[in-house]
Amino acid sequence: MQTISIKAYAVKHKLSIFNVMKMIKAGKLKTEVVLENEREVTYIVLDKKTEEEVHFATAPIDKKEEIDLKHTVERLEKEIRALREEFNAHKATLK
Repeated sequence: MQTISIKAYAVKHKLSIFNVMKMIKAGKLKTEVVLENEREVTYIVLDKKTEEEVHFATAPIDKKEEIDLKHTVERLEKEIRALREEFNAHKATLK
């Protein structure tokens, strides 16, 4: 199995070191602690299954999802307008 430093892993997956550390603490990544120059250094053990999970979790949004999001935003904006009109109507009756 191949090992890689936390910093190198963060660069490889375009993540922050902080996010990599959170993944380690959550148990999503397998690690190995090695004593180097009287210091404990943590290395991430690379395996195919974990790499696929991380890639899936950090994959960018594709065009179809982006279009769906735009449609959802438009629908929600229409609902907000309708609710504002209804709220203003109720507000006017209370005066």
